[in-house]
Amino acid sequence: MQHNTVHSDLLIANSTESAPQAFTDHRPARSRGALLLEDGTVFEGISFGYEGPIAGEVVFCTGMVGYPETLTDASYRGQILAMTYPLVGNYGVQDRSTWEDDRIHVAGLIVSDYVDTPSHAQSTMTLATWLQQEGIPALEIKDTRLLTKHIRTHGTMLGKIVFDDDIPFYDPDLDNLVEQVSVKQMLREGSGETTIVLIDCGAKRNIRRSLLARNVQLITVPWDWDLFSPTNNFDFDGILISNGPGNPQMVDTTVQTIRTALERKIPTMGICLGHQLLALAAGGETYKLKFGHRSQNQPCLLPNEKRCYITTQNHSFAVGTLPPEFSPWFINANDGSNEGMKHNTLPFFSVQFHPEATPGPMDTEWIFDYFLQRVNETREGKN
Repeated sequence: MQHNTVHSDLLIANSTESAPQAFTDHRPARSRGALLLEDGTVFEGISFGYEGPIAGEVVFCTGMVGYPETLTDASYRGQILAMTYPLVGNYGVQDRSTWEDDRIHVAGLIVSDYVDTPSHAQSTMTLATWLQQEGIPALEIKDTRLLTKHIRTHGTMLGKIVFDDDIPFYDPDLDNLVEQVSVKQMLREGSGETTIVLIDCGAKRNIRRSLLARNVQLITVPWDWDLFSPTNNFDFDGILISNGPGNPQMVDTTVQTIRTALERKIPTMGICLGHQLLALAAGGETYKLKFGHRSQNQPCLLPNEKRCYITTQNHSFAVGTLPPEFSPWFINANDGSNEGMKHNTLPFFSVQFHPEATPGPMDTEWIFDYFLQRVNETREGKN
C-alpha cells in the first residue's frame, strides 16, 4: 500500500498556502511515532505516552475541556481519540474519584500541543505520567485540524499508532465491547422507596451519582444479567440502560432483556448506547454515522417547542427508524439525526446524549427527574 505521509513538524496544508514555520521542541528528546490510517495516510508525531503499538478506530472530539473524564469514558473502548482543542494536559490529572471509571478506556490519544507543566490545585500527576502508567500510547502531531478534516471528509476509519513494530488494523465494531467494560457483579447502593436497576453497558460514574442524588436504591447489574430469572432475589421499579461502546447489534443479550421489560410494561430509560438498544428491542433500527458525535457542544432541539439544549455526546451509531408507537423526543440541530424518543403512551423513552454531563447553560439533568416521576406514577398505579 502506498502511504501519504503527513509530517507533523513541517506541514504544507495545500499548495496555495505558504508553509508555516518549523516546530522546534525544546524539551528533552522524545521518541517519534506515526498514526497510520487504513487509506494509507500517515501522520508523523512525537510520543508522550506509552511507547507500544495499538490499533483501533480513529475518531475526534471537539470538546475544549474534560480530557480526564473523556479518557475514562468506556464508550471510547477500542478507539484512537484525536482532540481538536490544541492544548491538552495543561491542568494535569485530578484524583481518580472524579474520573468516569477507574481506568483509561481510549486505545490511544492524538493531540496538537501536549502541555507537560500542568497548573491546577487538584492535579496529582501529568497526563504523560498517567498514560505511561496505564499503557496508552499518545502522539503530539502538529495538525490535528487536517486529521479531523480528513475524517470528516472520508468518514471514521481504522488506524494504528506504531513506533518500531507494525501491527494489523483492528475493527472494534466486530467485537462485543460491552462485555469488556461492564461490571462483573451486582452492586447495591443508596436507599429509598424507589428501586432502579442500572444495566451497566459501560456506565459513566456520573449516571450513578445523578440517580443516587435523587434518593433511590440503585442496583447496578452486568450487561447480561437475567433480571427476570425465577432465581432473581430483588424487586425493582424501573430500568435505566447505560451508555457504552461499540456496535449495538453486538449486544443481543441486553436487547432480549429490554424486550422482556417492555412486554411487562416496566418503566425503562436509555442513555446513549442504551437509547440504541431500547430502539432495537422495540423494533427500530440503528446505523453508523459518518464520523459520529463527540463533544460537549452538540445542539439538540425539542420538536415544536423552539428550545435547544447544548449536550455532551460520544457515539458512532444512531437510531434511524424509530420503533412502532414511538415519537421523536430530541433532534440534532446540526445533522437532523435522532437524539431521543418516547413511547406514545407507555413509560419508555431514551436519549442519545448524556443528561448527567451538564455542559450548560441549559442542562438536561431534568430528564432523570422525569424518569423517576414516570417510575413513581407507574408504581402508585399498581397499588
